[in-house]
Amino acid sequence: MWGCDDVLSAQGALFLAVESLLVDCERWFRTVRSRNPSMVVPLDFIIEAWYFAPKHGVTFVEDVCPGYLAQNFVQVISSRSFVHIPYDLLCSTIESPNLTVDSEKQLCEAILSWVSASRQSCEQSVSNSADNQLSLLSKVRVCLLPLGFAAGTKRNCFEFGNNAVCMILNLLKDSLQTLLHTVTDDNLDSYRIRLTEYSKKIVLSGCPQLTTQFLYISALPTDLDAVFKRTIVSDVNDGCLNHYNGLVKKAKTLSFRNVRIVDLSKCPNVHFGAVILWMKWTFPELRTFIASYCLLFQFEDLQCLLLRCPWINEINLSIDTSIILSKYSIISSRSEVRRDVNRNLSSYYMQSGLYGTSGNPVFSNISKLILEGRNDITDMNLLEISMLKSSLCYINIKHCTLLTDDGISTLLLNCRKMHSMVLSYTSFGNHSIQTLCSLDPSDSFSYHKDEHAHVMAFRLQELHLEGCEGISCAAMSQLVSNMNIVKSLCLRETSLADGALCNFVGSSLEYLDISETVVSMVSLAPVIRRNSNLSCLKTAGCRNLLFEQGEVQSTSGNKYGRFLQEITSTCYLEDVEMGWAFCPVRVDDLIPSFSKVRRMTVGLGTTLPENILHALPEICPFLESLVLRFQVISDRVVRNLLESSTNLQVLCLHYCLGNLTSFSFQTMAPALRILRLQWVTPWITNDDLTILTQNCNLVELLLSGCKLLDTSSQEIISSGWPNLACLQLEECGQITLDGVDSILDCKALEEVLLRHTVSMKNSIPMFNRAITTNNPAEEARILPSKIRISS
Repeated sequence: MWGCDDVLSAQGALFLAVESLLVDCERWFRTVRSRNPSMVVPLDFIIEAWYFAPKHGVTFVEDVCPGYLAQNFVQVISSRSFVHIPYDLLCSTIESPNLTVDSEKQLCEAILSWVSASRQSCEQSVSNSADNQLSLLSKVRVCLLPLGFAAGTKRNCFEFGNNAVCMILNLLKDSLQTLLHTVTDDNLDSYRIRLTEYSKKIVLSGCPQLTTQFLYISALPTDLDAVFKRTIVSDVNDGCLNHYNGLVKKAKTLSFRNVRIVDLSKCPNVHFGAVILWMKWTFPELRTFIASYCLLFQFEDLQCLLLRCPWINEINLSIDTSIILSKYSIISSRSEVRRDVNRNLSSYYMQSGLYGTSGNPVFSNISKLILEGRNDITDMNLLEISMLKSSLCYINIKHCTLLTDDGISTLLLNCRKMHSMVLSYTSFGNHSIQTLCSLDPSDSFSYHKDEHAHVMAFRLQELHLEGCEGISCAAMSQLVSNMNIVKSLCLRETSLADGALCNFVGSSLEYLDISETVVSMVSLAPVIRRNSNLSCLKTAGCRNLLFEQGEVQSTSGNKYGRFLQEITSTCYLEDVEMGWAFCPVRVDDLIPSFSKVRRMTVGLGTTLPENILHALPEICPFLESLVLRFQVISDRVVRNLLESSTNLQVLCLHYCLGNLTSFSFQTMAPALRILRLQWVTPWITNDDLTILTQNCNLVELLLSGCKLLDTSSQEIISSGWPNLACLQLEECGQITLDGVDSILDCKALEEVLLRHTVSMKNSIPMFNRAITTNNPAEEARILPSKIRISS
């Protein structure tokens, strides 16, 4: 039997053992935090430890956990347990200097989701919940939020969203003076992009208020004196890059070696010459640079980027490729209202003398180049791009209309390592096909038994030729017969016919688009059967799929069934676009082959029965986008779609028939972001529009034939959807009778189309006044980057 001394001795030993165990736990936790860049401790465990520690006097948890969550915040917010994080732990995490996020938008979204979950729980009083919400949102650096996102927060947090929009608009008026005043007050933190040693991705997309100064102050050491900071902020301009280069060296700009991706898309007010210098000094391991929708980024900037940041291997410089028909009058473009930019930087770009050296290894890393929509790219520029021949594998020059077949052919002749090409709506034609199908003298596959392996076309993995009308039938047949391992093939609106498609023997297809061609089942059926991994199939406009025979006869033994029978017996599709010959009758006809479909377009050539349309949420439980053209629809169908398809983000109804009423849209659709109603809802009134704003949060709206709308509709749209980015109104009554002033209150608008609306003559002066106004109170009004008016 134990005595008193034995008990005390055992308690002391137990205390020492527990103390030793806690020390080991603390050492392990701190080691994990310092050495492991990714999260290895489950969030649920950290939450339990946070609750456990204060009750049992464990102090190190309070010191270590916030920092650990901060450096892994991108992973933390993706966890289902994120909304269960205690307020004090979340607050400490956000205040940590190691807080690592891809963008300020990502942080704000996380806080709003936590706040929303907190409101629904009964753990806190209403007053405490409101105070916590304001406290957390106050930590967001609102001047770094995308304008469209900031406007969208007004729906649920009006005061926060309104203040954010006002601050962004004020920065657009004069960001330089604001920053200079901030430097004087030593309060730059709220304007700094969050950069830490753990940052991997920097996303600043959609921030028109962002200037080059924001980028540089984020990379400056915090201990610089105010005078030197003012010098740097004020000297970032278009004419003194060499001078500024010296200032950056003197300031010893911070370097973040883990950053791999920088996205500056839709940032029209940054000077890209200075941006390239910023990336050179700040991100020495950068791999991907994205600057899409930036019209001021010229080919000379691309040359400079290649020279100054040779470690980059992916570049995306795409711009808007939507077609503007001649019947539209373009009265405003964002580039027209910006200040003139001095582009005379060629001497600065070329001063090292490296650029232009044939085969220079400094460019050997560029493997992927996206120039979609760049109408300033010429054949000469393609010749200069050929310098990347040792590394370039992927190129996208879709809608680069100045390029010729000869220019593209020369690029293909020089860059023989390319295996992925998006050449849609270019002059790609017979000459380029001859290059693809000619023997490659430098081919490393000389040992291959297949004679086609010695041509460039054999190694193609992705080829998109949509709208390339300069290809003859013979050339198309030659090209298709040489592609054996292609995974993504788009021949939409080309000369593709049965004779060519019958020559295709590949079995690796995952994406196939043959819409608006004359192929029939005699050539398509064998392709479908051989390619069991096909997840995307687009055949809209292929009328010959209805016929038993196409232009070539079926070979003996090559039996084939109906179109629907072939695809349902072979494929598990995720993206479909169909019309002719797509005639399901029973729900079972589409299960299980359509059970993974996320995007569906059904158009001319078929009429889906109501039982199929009503069962779409059951047939396609993951449906995200649905486009119906010339279909017969009803309230029962549309309402069931909105109620049951919880992932539905895009709904487009074009020229559909049926007895549709306002009852269709009197239901919540929280996921819906894009709604296009083209000549299907003539009965819509302002009351219907108001209900629609309450039930869904749209970023794009198209209305055609809604003749009961009037001038009050503008206010309903702008206040109900403050984050609307695209608005198209066609034949919508008297909605523009008194001009378009309320439409311009949608600060996030990027595109406006007004067609055949009443008194358009009042709208044009309104836009012109917005462009030319000298009123300081109106200077910050943001014009859409594209305004189209058709009378």
